[in-house]
Amino acid sequence: QVQLLESGGGVVQAGGSLRLSCAASGRTLGSYVMAWFRQAPRKEREFVATITQSGGSTSYADSVKGRFTISRDNAKNTVDLQMNTLKPEDTAVYYCTARRITDTQFVIWGQGTQVTVSS
Repeated sequence: QVQLLESGGGVVQAGGSLRLSCAASGRTLGSYVMAWFRQAPRKEREFVATITQSGGSTSYADSVKGRFTISRDNAKNTVDLQMNTLKPEDTAVYYCTARRITDTQFVIWGQGTQVTVSS
């Protein structure tokens, strides 16, 4: 089973940018659909973005379309999330997740990285 570790979180002013990175160990990422989820204070976990195994297709939550970009580099075993024009509503713990194509849910999760957007 692959293990995931997120990094790149921090505190940024509204309108700024951050780039999150997810590094995998134990397995290569090429066999997995990858995604980012987030959980804001006192709120449920939310889907953010997903990317297919080879990076050929992406999908985003409506709330981040046009601002966030998910990408992957299977040779480096990494998945990134570029976040632009950040809003206070983006404040959350961001999680890197993985699933096999046969799985119905993202069952492999990283520990998360905190993103705080101040006004």
